[in-house]
Amino acid sequence: MVIEFLFDFGSPTTYLAHKRLPAIIARTGATVDYVPVLLGGVFKATGNASPVSVPAKGAYMNADMGRFAAREGIVLNFNPHFPINTLQLMRIAAGLKDDARFEAYVDATFDAMWAQPVNMGDPAAAAAAFAAAGLDPAELGAIAEAQASKDRLKAATEAAVARGVFGAPTFFVDGAMYFGQDRLDWVEAAVA
Repeated sequence: MVIEFLFDFGSPTTYLAHKRLPAIIARTGATVDYVPVLLGGVFKATGNASPVSVPAKGAYMNADMGRFAAREGIVLNFNPHFPINTLQLMRIAAGLKDDARFEAYVDATFDAMWAQPVNMGDPAAAAAAFAAAGLDPAELGAIAEAQASKDRLKAATEAAVARGVFGAPTFFVDGAMYFGQDRLDWVEAAVA
């Protein structure tokens, strides 16, 4: 079974899902297809907004994420630079989708955003984080500017919206959609 994982680095709940997926893979034998989408584009197309735009909901969500992180043994540090414009980061992810560096890039970027936390919207800070992970910042910058990367991200985002996606993380298993890292138990049941 395949879990489609629609993600954007700017979402801390998506980071939690990323960290929780390996255990699900180990228990079920499922595979995960990471699909980069631009969360800002999804929000714009669907009229949705970040939960932190509602102060009470944002406070609750932050506490809830802390509980999930503690339960799962995941390092989660709220990024003081949040929200971060992830357009360049997501273009790189789209451009690396079928590249051997994709997994290392995804891990390094999520960790920089939500474990360290680094201002990944600052090109110099992002370059330093990439270099520390053994990735070439100049190559990644070129990938971000490549028209193919831009087109791929735009197409994936539009396709996600057409499928009913309104936020991240979103998962699809055998055509059924599940939203939120707190629905990973349902995702696991679907692939088990």
